[in-house]
Amino acid sequence: MLPLLTPIELERYHRQIMLPGLGEMGQRRLKNTTALVTGVGGLGGTAALYLAVAGVGRLILVRGGNLQRDDLNRQILMTDDWVGKPRVFKAQETLAHLNPDIQIEAVCEYVNADNIDSLVQRADIALDCAFDFKERDLLNATCVRWGKPMVEAAMNDMDAYLTTIVPGQTPCLACIFPEKPDWDRWGFGVLGAVSGTLACLAALEAIKLVTGLGEPLLGKLLTMDLARAEFAKRRAYHDPNCPVCGTFKQESSRPYCLSQRIR
Repeated sequence: MLPLLTPIELERYHRQIMLPGLGEMGQRRLKNTTALVTGVGGLGGTAALYLAVAGVGRLILVRGGNLQRDDLNRQILMTDDWVGKPRVFKAQETLAHLNPDIQIEAVCEYVNADNIDSLVQRADIALDCAFDFKERDLLNATCVRWGKPMVEAAMNDMDAYLTTIVPGQTPCLACIFPEKPDWDRWGFGVLGAVSGTLACLAALEAIKLVTGLGEPLLGKLLTMDLARAEFAKRRAYHDPNCPVCGTFKQESSRPYCLSQRIR
């Protein structure tokens, strides 16, 4: 049974409830959803912000390390007085001030083999915003193992890509990138508006998948050259022999719809 909306929530989300295809039922699905966001920085933090203000009922924010001053050009949940402190706790604090009606858990760790199964099992959907492919591959494999959908978003300089992965229905990250891009874990330049653009689209993908609004990027890879404002949507290759998802058995032949599973 989906939770009812309080009078305050009905007021807070009134403008998005007006959207055809979302409505009060979609808002109740958002309230009943737990979203895992990994890599809570310029990309993950901004995505988490839009999930929070949209009314996703519970957020699990995962990011190790302390805030550095050169993070502040893009990590919009942070403030200058927090430099040198664990950034994920500041993200939790900022989001709680923005929307006190949701639950926010902060995990001050990087994604690793010891914590990933517990994190994914507690979530309905994951947003992969990590800064390296070691974490990305680990989250991808775990989401496939537990049959959880994952929004995959990554950027490098002025380029970005986005897709939504549903185990058993779409290619997984290992299908799409069997060879990993040669991205420097720390060293690439980044403009806050670029990470913010991608983060908004990633949050929108998650909201669409939860509520049934619109059409998520299932089996399609959106690539973005934001220096030229060029966007392309490409069909992603689904490798039947993929070492990660090739043996995954879908529960049924019916199309996946997270909105029908969140009740």
